[in-house]
Amino acid sequence: MDMITDFVLLLSKWCRTHLSDISLALMAAFLVLVGPAINRWLKRTIGHLNFALRTLIFILVCAFGFGLAMIFLTPWLAKGLAQFNNYTLAPALLLIFILIGVFADRN
Repeated sequence: MDMITDFVLLLSKWCRTHLSDISLALMAAFLVLVGPAINRWLKRTIGHLNFALRTLIFILVCAFGFGLAMIFLTPWLAKGLAQFNNYTLAPALLLIFILIGVFADRN
């Protein structure tokens, strides 16, 4: 049991040093998964507008909206993940990546 605990501690300490990159990967995977649903909703919402205005809104939402989400939400996610202690960080990250994988598989 001590060997497993030591491995989890070692893995958590390594993850803690790379938390900003891990948060970026999580945010990118999340946006890739929810992006099409957001775009479908946006298309239904602004479908009645003229072509130029629709194009401008899609550019603003996709380029600036998703880009700003990547830039500004990633540090918040890293700060939130940093709140886990070394016994729970690696298992929590593993669980999050598994849940993202299951969600991606179902879509």
